[in-house]
Parts: sequence; structure tokens; C-alpha cells
Amino acid sequence: MKITMLGTGNALVTECYNTCFVLSEDSKHLLVDGGGGSTLLSQLKHADLNWQDMREIFITHKHIDHLMGIIWMIRMICQYMRQGQYDGEATIYGHDEVIELLKDMAGKLLQKKEIPFIDTRLHFVTVQDGEERTIMGKKTTFFDIQSTKAKQYGFTMDLGNGEKLTCCGDEPYNECEKKYAENSKWLMHEAFCLFSQADIFNPYEKHHSTVKDASELAEQLHVQNLLLYHTEDRNIKNRKELYLEEGTKYFHGNIFIPDDLDVIEI
Repeated sequence: MKITMLGTGNALVTECYNTCFVLSEDSKHLLVDGGGGSTLLSQLKHADLNWQDMREIFITHKHIDHLMGIIWMIRMICQYMRQGQYDGEATIYGHDEVIELLKDMAGKLLQKKEIPFIDTRLHFVTVQDGEERTIMGKKTTFFDIQSTKAKQYGFTMDLGNGEKLTCCGDEPYNECEKKYAENSKWLMHEAFCLFSQADIFNPYEKHHSTVKDASELAEQLHVQNLLLYHTEDRNIKNRKELYLEEGTKYFHGNIFIPDDLDVIEI
């Protein structure tokens, strides 16, 4: 299995794309979030991924920088279905507010002749807190991260052999996530900025965490590999070096600070 990071930045970045990624194994893929626009399509292309292969999609929450790219996916899927250039079906997962919003926007933005594909071949599936689904052939559990802002879900995927990958969304870890995140082989967690630059970026005012915070958390949760994303972009040229320098002071596992389009074997 591998992770392709289509985007690694927070909502207001201009030097990289908003955070979204693809989990892939053989011919199976899970697209997680879509970033803020049609750049999602070009990022998939640059990653040598066919947008038509993204048959399972999960949206964590309804913020613009996570949701709007999915509107383009919906348009492409329904348009190509109408033109007879898209075989089979696709499924979009999300909590009730995400699914309700996406279906409402699709009904208002798509051409009338494309709307009939909604819920017949393009399925919108509402998931509940703690609900298990089989995604990419693997047990995947969705959970409410108890966001203080927009309702948001993360997920944990059973990788087999007692190993798991856990995505905590784009807000700081909440104790309610412990049973999912603890002992993860891979933990995906946001890191808005360096702790040493918290006075510049004010992550806590935005309810985000720093590299130090995420690294200390990973150490406490006995995580093997920590992947940091949803960052600022002013340090983009030397982000890896700076974030690694701070993170390795607090976490003794492996830390990954990917750039856009980086592929990580898991």
C-alpha cells in the first residue's frame, strides 16, 4: 500500500495545494478529501493517477479547502457517465452534514441530464461515528473527532497483521480518538507550523497544533510512523528540514513531512 499526497497545505496556502491524499493498493484507491478546487484533477494527473480510478472517496468535513475539489469530481463522474465514458459505479462517504451539502450542491450545479446518476451509479453514503465499512477490501472505521468547529470525521484502516493506519483529520488530537490512534503503525496528523514559530502563525487561535505537539502525541500513543500535513507554506522550501529538526526532539519513531505529490510506501 502507498500514500500519494496530492496536497499538504492548510486552507490559505498558495505555494502548495490544500491537504488531500490517495491511499492505493494494487488497483484499489481511496481518495481522502479534494482540496479547494479543480487543481485536484491536475494533481491526480501529475501523480500519474487516473481520476476515473477514484471509485471510493471520503470527505472528512465541509470546509472549503477539503470539499470543493470533490464538486469537480462529482461533475466529472456524472458528465462522463452521461457520455458513456465511465463504466461502473463510485461511492462518496461522509458524515450527514457533508453528504447533505454535497447532494444539495450537486442538485443545484449539475446539468439536469446528469442529476439522474446521483444515487443510481454515484452513491452518497452517510457514515456514523464508530461505523465500520469495507474500503479497498480492508476494515475501515470512521469516527467523530469532536471538532470545535465544523463537524469532522477521521478514520482508521486495518492494514492486517495487527497494524493500522489512522487519520485524525485536520484538528488537534482529542482523547476520544485514543482507541483508534493508539499503537497505530501510521498516524496522519496536522501540524500547522513549528512550535518555535507559534507566535507568528498563531495555531492555537485557529485550533491547530504544532510539530512539537503532534510529535509529543505520537510518542505518547506509541506510534511507529508519524506523517505531518496541513501546514503553513512560508517555510515550504525547507519545511522538511525544519519540521524534522523540531519533531525528532519529541518523537523517536519515523517522521514524514511530505511535499505535494510525494509517494510514501506503507
